Amino acid sequence: MSYLFEHCTLGEMTDPTKIGEFICGDQDIDDFFSNDCFGYAKQLLGKTYCYKLDENPHKIVCAFTLANASIRVNDLPNARKKKIETDIPHAKSLKDYPAVLVGRLGVAREFRSKHIGSEVLDFVKYWFVEPNNKTGCRFVIVDAYNNPETLAFYRRNGFKSVFSTDKQEKDYRHIEQDAHLNTRLMYFDLLSIISQ
Repeated sequence: MSYLFEHCTLGEMTDPTKIGEFICGDQDIDDFFSNDCFGYAKQLLGKTYCYKLDENPHKIVCAFTLANASIRVNDLPNARKKKIETDIPHAKSLKDYPAVLVGRLGVAREFRSKHIGSEVLDFVKYWFVEPNNKTGCRFVIVDAYNNPETLAFYRRNGFKSVFSTDKQEKDYRHIEQDAHLNTRLMYFDLLSIISQ
């Protein structure tokens, strides 16, 4: 059973004056959906969607932002490059593979423990492999907060880390080794859905 499908309606977040209160409990995410997502949309940097409760359309159950992205394989260590390029014919090898970035994802506090975050990720995955998708998109990627709970959530949803170590990712992102790595780049291969 899908909570979102049974109780909510999907829409775009386009007008800050028509947004109800949304609090997921993470200040960065709350601030983004209350303020920044509208500027992102205006600058064509990302598009934010939300599911609103059918019985109370002013109540946002969850929100997420999508943007175009890619995985640059030429910059990856060889072992990681091979994992990303699995099942891609050699003749089609590229420097970058098209992806959609889930830039932000938040579930309102009172709707936690209903697997809504996983439902959103499933929606995005299938949305980008359905026949009406307008562009090629091989991967869904996220810059997941670098904490055990968040990383475990994405792994349960089929995402893999692009880099096997923090050190590799810091090198890739040109971050000093003694600095804290706030996020980890993770990916989901959409071909795995098509081949099922």
